[in-house]
Amino acid sequence: MGKEKNPPRVAENEAMAVSRMLRTSPQKLNLVAAMIRNKPVDKALADLTFSKRRIAEDVKKTLQSAIANAENNHGLDVDELVVAEAYVGKNLVMKRGRPRARGRFGRIMKPFSQVTIKVRQIEEQA
Repeated sequence: MGKEKNPPRVAENEAMAVSRMLRTSPQKLNLVAAMIRNKPVDKALADLTFSKRRIAEDVKKTLQSAIANAENNHGLDVDELVVAEAYVGKNLVMKRGRPRARGRFGRIMKPFSQVTIKVRQIEEQA
């Protein structure tokens, strides 16, 4: 009589992690996400470690979380994981302001964003 179980959001050979409320614009965050798409996870972690962008540290934490989810929750092999998807979404925007000349008001927008990372296990070709 109860409700039906929701279908899983990831496949059996995938794992996912989401970071919300990252204090950067989605456009800047997407540059970092594009840097790691379709790469093996060890190469993606190395790229994020040595990136000069401030937000790369938060994306690295999200990738490490996705790797841990794959290993602990889905039983996947860490050495065969690839970043299948890394996409960015908008979150809230704080509106602030600053007084300007002649009684006007300068709007300051402080955007937040979120990043979703999916890792997928692939079998290495011999």
